[in-house]
Amino acid sequence: MNLHIGDYGHLFVIISFFSAILASYGFYQGAKENQLGNPSWMVFSRIAFGVHALSVFGIVASLFTIIYTHRYEYHYAWSHSSNHLPVYYMISCFWEGQEGSFLLWIFWHVILGAILIKVNNTWEAPVMAVFMLVQAFLASMILGVVIPYLNTKIGSSPFILMKEALPDLPVYNVRPDFIAEDGNGLNPLLQNYWMVIHPPTLFLGFAATIVPFAYCMAGMWKGWTKEWIRPALPWALFAAVILGTGIMMGAYWAYETLNFGGYWNWDPVENAVYVPWLILVASLHLMISYKNSGTALRMAVIMVTLSFLLILFATFLTRSGILGNASVHSFTDLGLSGQLVIYLFTFTILAFVLIANAWNKIPFENEEPSVYSREFWIFIGVAFLSLAAFQVLATTCIPVYNTLAKSIGIELSMAPPAKPEIHYSYWQMGFAIFIAILSGMGQFFWWKKMDKKQLWEALYLPIILALSFTSIIIVFGLLDTNPGEEIHYAVKAAYILLIAASLFSIFSNIMIFIKVVQNNYRLTGGALAHIGVAMMLVGILFSSGYSKIVSLNNTGLLYSKEFSTEVNRDNLLLFRNAPEKMKDLQLIYKGQRIEAKGYSGYINKDWTFPTEDPYKLILRKDLKDKDVVVFKKGDTLEVNPENTFYEVAYVKATGDTFTLYPRIQQNPRMGNVVSPDIKHFMGRDLYSHLSAIPLAADERDWSEPETHTIHQGDTIYINDYVCLFKHVDVINNVPGVKLGADDFSIVAHLLLLGPDGSSYPMHPNLVILSQQSASGAIPEMNEELGVKITLNKVKPDTHEFEFSVQTCQKDYIIIKAIEKPGINLLWIGTLLVIVGLTMAMFRRYREFVAMRNKGQEVL
Repeated sequence: MNLHIGDYGHLFVIISFFSAILASYGFYQGAKENQLGNPSWMVFSRIAFGVHALSVFGIVASLFTIIYTHRYEYHYAWSHSSNHLPVYYMISCFWEGQEGSFLLWIFWHVILGAILIKVNNTWEAPVMAVFMLVQAFLASMILGVVIPYLNTKIGSSPFILMKEALPDLPVYNVRPDFIAEDGNGLNPLLQNYWMVIHPPTLFLGFAATIVPFAYCMAGMWKGWTKEWIRPALPWALFAAVILGTGIMMGAYWAYETLNFGGYWNWDPVENAVYVPWLILVASLHLMISYKNSGTALRMAVIMVTLSFLLILFATFLTRSGILGNASVHSFTDLGLSGQLVIYLFTFTILAFVLIANAWNKIPFENEEPSVYSREFWIFIGVAFLSLAAFQVLATTCIPVYNTLAKSIGIELSMAPPAKPEIHYSYWQMGFAIFIAILSGMGQFFWWKKMDKKQLWEALYLPIILALSFTSIIIVFGLLDTNPGEEIHYAVKAAYILLIAASLFSIFSNIMIFIKVVQNNYRLTGGALAHIGVAMMLVGILFSSGYSKIVSLNNTGLLYSKEFSTEVNRDNLLLFRNAPEKMKDLQLIYKGQRIEAKGYSGYINKDWTFPTEDPYKLILRKDLKDKDVVVFKKGDTLEVNPENTFYEVAYVKATGDTFTLYPRIQQNPRMGNVVSPDIKHFMGRDLYSHLSAIPLAADERDWSEPETHTIHQGDTIYINDYVCLFKHVDVINNVPGVKLGADDFSIVAHLLLLGPDGSSYPMHPNLVILSQQSASGAIPEMNEELGVKITLNKVKPDTHEFEFSVQTCQKDYIIIKAIEKPGINLLWIGTLLVIVGLTMAMFRRYREFVAMRNKGQEVL
């Protein structure tokens, strides 16, 4: 056992915790009125921050070394990693566990803290005092220290040993120094490139929300109740960009990896991230409103604070175990729930006290805003964003209500919605209609004051265009459903309203964009972001509300009584190499495929021999890539046995063909994990995934062996196929089998001939072990035909060979295909939102730098 690296890692954790406390205290002292900018306190604080940063890097290096070198004496490495994971998935192992995700959060705080120290002058001490206090709480989550006499553990360490985490394993009674040979492995759903980049992006978004909060709290503390807006605004935009990007990365991961046919499932953990992002976006509008017109500052203070506190609340929801029965994403409780509650309440109380003390100093406008003012419409937009967030949060917290009631002896037994996708979607669609309308109207008010006449002159063209295009959509039947499928008239009316409102927002903001870009393109960020939001709404509506199942079973036959009605109705049964019609396409299942290290494409599984090591296969034939031989016959391939891809050719009436490779991951812990493959077209996606595959060969219901004793050149009949026994060879090398010097193998060369002219060679082996006077048969199986042939014995006296033949169900797949219309609008809209917010962020940051360089940070 290598105990040193874990000891070093744990020491780094302890140093990071105490150095964070020291840095926060030092910055606090440096921020006092009589010490503001005191060089000695600032030097002390920066040194403490530097020690903290180095210790965090030490923790990261220690933990990744444990994972990378397969140190399975440590519970974290054993729980999340395994011997055969590639390096990029080892990175995913790093943050699969709770401790690793907290460490990722801490790491990003270090990076952001270093930037804050670099870019700030006057604001450095008060902002960093708040910032490092939060960091100390985060560091405590991975402390893993038991307080003597109180028997209380603070944090959960990623450096505990297996025998500390699982002391009751019987093996430790026999072998106290036992180390597992392999790890438990990474969740197969996380073995995806999006899981390498999505969590770091999301946690950077989490980390970034602290910065506007820290500026706000520093402003309340120091009496700079309005000055905090300028430095906080670019950071609030940065947090909105990164957190929104992380959320949409997660949505695309779900779309590409999971098989529920969508990208958002209203899971409580998804909701817990979505809600603070909505509040953050609302706070952005309030901050900009104050920046431009001196209104809504009090609301901005509340909303910025709330966005950070909701991140803490989301952390509690996802890591306390309270959503364990309601969410497939939440972590189990590692004993951190008490700490998380303290964490949340500490900063809630701190924020309340600071805001309460400064409340009367926060500028407040007494006049009611005019209905024709931009302030009025921003307030209305913020109200709808807040209501949308509240509706999601109120329903998501049902398990919390039940737990709180139970703690005081009351049984609520409230249940989350039976169909959350319907419950949330209908509510959110209503809010989205108003938000789309407001995002179109608000931009006009943003750029100039309006009266009734000016308002109509500005709005009539986008209204006419929106109504015209909505009418065209209705007339051409783009809102029609699948035959036999009905939508309630109220829902369809809501769909029409959402389309019209979104189109109105797009046309309105395009008009604003055209006007503004002529003067200064840097001012177009808001218009671009609003266009993007409206496009996202249209994409969501069409791709979710008007998805069409195109793989309908029109045969009238049930595939299996054991299958659900949905599988029998909405799926196609494909036998290998037997075309089936689907809409305007012919589908041809061509067989199982695998990936191998060192080869860029997919490999036909039938071209390989198995070995005793499931991670290694031997090639039956040369493997080429663009006429270049990459691997030769007999070479050993390194593969991942969990992943099997099923090649399906989609042939158009014109003869054009594209190929999809939906995947099945056969995981010992989770069974068969299904992932789709997607063909992207300009106006739609074709989304295909498998619903059923045959059992493994050793689990199938094979027929009783039928024995045939024949000579070379003879033929036998196997179902509809003629089997020709061509000849035999004697060989001394059998893939996957170790032969002695006097051992050999007899390989029979058979050829199955089909009625359609197809042919299938088969090569069963009979291994002769001379010294043991024994033999062993290696049967040959043809997956496509469901045929297994075994060479049982050789009769030298009569020159006869005895074969046994068994048959089973032919190779097949049952596949589901869904058309997703308009989904590209969602992804394009997402990019526009990111671009727009990023442009606004740089613009606001340049404003801050200009004032900082003039020495007017708090003016």
